[in-house]
Amino acid sequence: MSYQHRELAAGRWHQLSFLEQMANIGSELERALNWRAKNNLTYAQQALARALELLDLTLESAEGFARKKELCRVREAMVDYFCGTNQFGSTERSWRRYFAPFAYAARKNR
Repeated sequence: MSYQHRELAAGRWHQLSFLEQMANIGSELERALNWRAKNNLTYAQQALARALELLDLTLESAEGFARKKELCRVREAMVDYFCGTNQFGSTERSWRRYFAPFAYAARKNR
């Protein structure tokens, strides 16, 4: 598989805490939201692909049924929001509100 985040996929990703991983996923999703708001769908899709790649790397190392279930649901809702019919009713605001606490906690724990 060809990774955009080659260095992270090679093992560095698993050295990050779960909070740091989620904060990085949120950062890529923020980029996707910002590009979508600017009506640049090409860049939005590229940022979404990077966010999904990081989410998949997180899923590989996730422990516990509850965490895996939530990560799978987040992935499903992300794809639905950007590429589907938005059956979950996600909004730009709801995505920002979901990922913001991870960024805050990751920075606070440094």
